[in-house]
Amino acid sequence: MKGDDVEAFRDSVREEIASILSPDFKVIVSHTDTVPSIDDPELTYPNLDTKEQKCKLIETCILHVDIRESTAIGERHQREELVGLYSAFVRAMSRCAAYNHGKVRNIIGDRVMVLFDKANCFTNAVNTAILMNTVAKFVLDKEFKIDNIKCGIGIDYGYMLIAKAGVIKKGEESVSSRSLVWLGRPANVASKLADKANKTETEKKQMIREGCWYESLNQWSWYDFDINYFLGELQITNSPILRHKDENFRTFTRISKDTSTSNPAILVTDSVFSGYKVANPNANSIVNDWWKKQPFEVSGYRGDIYGSSLEYASTFG
Repeated sequence: MKGDDVEAFRDSVREEIASILSPDFKVIVSHTDTVPSIDDPELTYPNLDTKEQKCKLIETCILHVDIRESTAIGERHQREELVGLYSAFVRAMSRCAAYNHGKVRNIIGDRVMVLFDKANCFTNAVNTAILMNTVAKFVLDKEFKIDNIKCGIGIDYGYMLIAKAGVIKKGEESVSSRSLVWLGRPANVASKLADKANKTETEKKQMIREGCWYESLNQWSWYDFDINYFLGELQITNSPILRHKDENFRTFTRISKDTSTSNPAILVTDSVFSGYKVANPNANSIVNDWWKKQPFEVSGYRGDIYGSSLEYASTFG
C-alpha cells in the first residue's frame, strides 16, 4: 500500500472506532425469550449515522460441547480422516441439539455452542447433553474405528447480551464477514466446564508418609496420608512434645504424590441443576442421586458444580 492509502485507511478506521465508542453512541437493548438468529431484524450493526445499535438480552441455558483430546487425536491422524471426524461430530451434535429444541449458534473447529429458548430450557439443555454424550459414546466412538472418541459438555444459565458484529458485504463474503456475539458470564463458564468435562486430570499433592515399626513382626510399614489427616492424628500433651495416636508410629517425611481424578462427561452449574431438578423432580437421575457435586472450581464462577455421565444406554447400547 502507498503511504497516502495507509494514512487514509488509518484515519477512516480511527473515525469509525471513535464514533462507536463515543459517549453519545446508544446501545438499545430489548428483552427476548427466544434465541435470535443473525437475520433477526431487531439486531443491527452499529449505525454510524444514527449512532445507535440494537441488541437483545436473553436469560436461558447455554451449552458447549467438544471432542476430548482433539489436539492429540489431530496429531495421530491424517487431515482427511480429521475432516470426516469433525464433520460427523458437528453434524451429530447439531442433530442432538435440534432433537431437544436447541439452536446451534457457533461452531469453531470441534466446539459447538447451543442455546435454548427460555421455556423449558433446563430440561431441554440437560436432555441435549445426555443425548450428545450417548451419541458420542455409542455411535461416533464405534464408527470412528481408528481412535477413541468422547466428548465434554458444559452448561450454565443466566443473562446474555446478543450483538451483531462484523461488516455488511455482498457476494460470497457476505456470510463469513458477519456473526453474532454472545456477551455474558454463562457463555464463558459453560466453555470452561466443557474443557474440564470427561477429562482425567493429574496433579501433585503434598502428603505425609508415616513410618510405623511393628516390633512383634520385626518390620517397618509405610503409609501415605493427607497432611490435614496426619495433623489430626497428633495429640497435644502436657509436655512440649506432640505424640501420635498410633503407638507404632516412629517417623514421617513429606512427599509429593501424583493424584488422578476423572471428571464426569457432563458438568453443569448449580442454577442449571436446581432448575432441572425443579422441572423434573421424578427424573431417574434426580431420584437415584446420579448427579454429584464436584470438588473443583472454574475461574469466573463461585457456585457449586454438579456432574454426571448420564447416557441412554438402553436405547443406544
